[in-house]
Amino acid sequence: MDDEIGVHNPLLSSHPSRRAFVRKIPLFVTLAKWILKITMWVLFISWVVFIFLFPLGSVQTFFGDWIAATDGTLFGTTGTLLLLFNGPLLVIALLSIAFLAMSGEEELPNKKKKTSQNPSFRLWTFPILVDGPFGVVSAAELIGILLFVVYTMWSVSYYAVSILSTIPGSLSLKAQSCLFLAIFGAYLASSGMFCLAFLFLPIARGSVLLRLIDIPFEHATRYHVWLGHLTMSLFTLHGLCYIATWAMEGNLLAKILEWREIGVANLAGVISLAAGLLMWVTSLPPVRKLNFELFFYTHQLYVIFIAFLAMHVGDFLFVCAAGGIFIYILDRFLRFCQSRRTVGVISAKCLPCGTVELVLAKPENLQYNALSFIFIQVRELSWLQWHPFSVSSSPLDGKYHISVLIKVLGKWTENLRGKILKNSEAEQQQSALSCTPPTTLTVSVEGPYGHEIPYHLVYEHLVLVAGGIGISPFLAVLSDIVHCVKEGRLCQVRNILIVWAVKTSNELPLLSTIDMDSVSSKLNIQTLIYVTRESGPPLEEGQVLNSALEFPPRCPPRPKRCGMSVLVGSGDNLWSGLYLISSTVGLVIILSLLDVLYINPYRISAWWYKGLLLLLCMVASVVVFGGLAVGLWHLWERKFSAQDQCEDDTSDVYKAEHEETVGRSDSNEHRENLSKLTGIRYGARPNFKEIFGTISKDWGTVDAGVIVCGPPSFEASVAKEIRSHNLRRQRDDPIFHFNSHSFDL
Repeated sequence: MDDEIGVHNPLLSSHPSRRAFVRKIPLFVTLAKWILKITMWVLFISWVVFIFLFPLGSVQTFFGDWIAATDGTLFGTTGTLLLLFNGPLLVIALLSIAFLAMSGEEELPNKKKKTSQNPSFRLWTFPILVDGPFGVVSAAELIGILLFVVYTMWSVSYYAVSILSTIPGSLSLKAQSCLFLAIFGAYLASSGMFCLAFLFLPIARGSVLLRLIDIPFEHATRYHVWLGHLTMSLFTLHGLCYIATWAMEGNLLAKILEWREIGVANLAGVISLAAGLLMWVTSLPPVRKLNFELFFYTHQLYVIFIAFLAMHVGDFLFVCAAGGIFIYILDRFLRFCQSRRTVGVISAKCLPCGTVELVLAKPENLQYNALSFIFIQVRELSWLQWHPFSVSSSPLDGKYHISVLIKVLGKWTENLRGKILKNSEAEQQQSALSCTPPTTLTVSVEGPYGHEIPYHLVYEHLVLVAGGIGISPFLAVLSDIVHCVKEGRLCQVRNILIVWAVKTSNELPLLSTIDMDSVSSKLNIQTLIYVTRESGPPLEEGQVLNSALEFPPRCPPRPKRCGMSVLVGSGDNLWSGLYLISSTVGLVIILSLLDVLYINPYRISAWWYKGLLLLLCMVASVVVFGGLAVGLWHLWERKFSAQDQCEDDTSDVYKAEHEETVGRSDSNEHRENLSKLTGIRYGARPNFKEIFGTISKDWGTVDAGVIVCGPPSFEASVAKEIRSHNLRRQRDDPIFHFNSHSFDL
């Protein structure tokens, strides 16, 4: 939605088969996109301005008049507020489907070449804050943070001043204090509800809204964390205000246990706040890093938090945040449907460097980009744990498979490695020539998730900075670029610098799997590798470099099932649009039927009950009406991915992969690939000031994309140097654009 954000514009189709040629876009398509874009911006700005100005007396008057004018209608006050607070968000979501469908037909325009001659700063790729509690923060993210801070300070201060001006001076100090705290606590809850309206949007992994602005889930997660701290701070202060009021009045316990029919249900609010506080405390960095499973499992209390919040405030107030929660329910149900399928495991290998490689079957129409990631569940290890991993294969590597590299670092990954080794030993004992399948890894997948466009292809000059297993997504990037160059597809990249820091040299063979020699005449590729915990090369360096490629040749098994479901993977605008539309229409139908057949005839007036009914209607509309669309989607998927065809097609892929694996172990060209293209420094860490200084002299005035994947401290070091360079750059120096590919729940 923002033309000023270079890598966030849908310049490229997400489907790899559409990247080969440039073609002119019809004028009516361009015009329609501009109309949609302007309409979405107007709706979004109007929605945000209304929320920002809500504390004003004039807005409150308009709010009251709106409610009075619609009282007694079919949907009543609830329907009116649902339309006022959530209508713009849902309309934007619906319009974004059409916008993405039109953008999917575009190709990379020729005029993109001009960016090399006229480099410019971009808000999303300019790091401003690199140290501190927020991590690396871009200029655009800083603007968003400041807007939320300003809104919070403005609303809280305005409410406080307005309350003080209306409290009668004739009351005693105690009575004035109680009245102030009660009213101020209610206003804090109002501000918290508006923050809650945004809280669930960043964690809707496959949300069409995230696809629209091209912010992948791994980046949006941090926004959820920031909003979570702000929301829980407001709700906690809200609760403390009322606790202090009740304590001064001497009826604390009675008020806490109170559950009123008309008005807020205090006990429901206490339960909701307790669940929220438990989630909040266990999500703090010290607790999360010490015991991630505790954080993960307590975070499932969001169901309790939302359900009892709806009963606490009733439908009248719950609608303020219902839109964001509804979009999250849409995403969660779709992910649930996708994750029920068992995915075929083509191969599972334990590499000598302590890394596991999984190759999974996928259908041809599953779309993803090189910088994507997936969530994996292995049922033999845990039915509850889902772990995110970057994709290490390019979508151009093959139509029917996707691969990931998993570094053995924790208990779950160690158990996975042990399971694979145990299966391998069992196979070898049966027969050295047998082609029996492994004793099963039952794998389920969610995703793939990632950028809507392969933004690494829009830069002519690319710097890939990896720490340890952070090289995994860059293997996919390099493979993607190599395929584009070999096949004559449109690709802007001409210069690539790879900076890789590893602890020991046994990880180095991972990089040698990419055949970069074949495109060395068209690409300038340089590699700097830093082995930080070794003072010199091993005595038999050649064996170390090749050890990861020496796999015992065997016949790869054919999986019993086809690849992962396409329900969540970035891609099908038609079916995802029908799913969103049917669920939204279903919500309107269920609410109208509920009012006509139940609430109005039986004169249902309890706030807590109507709040619970509203939440149940949201869930039912997604499960029933959205489930119907998902069922048809699944039937359509089965029609075009029949089981027999899937097995026939994938068997050819397995054979090709087998031949490729055997060929790799016997190819001197691949064995010498790493030593030709890399400069390895032992006992040293990357000096980013020196590296970026050298690039500035060699590349000149260009836009240089920098993609970083590594630990937070490693990422901060790169961002700090980019910020320093961009602030003091000379006229002939490049502008570095910071892009992070690190993921931290």
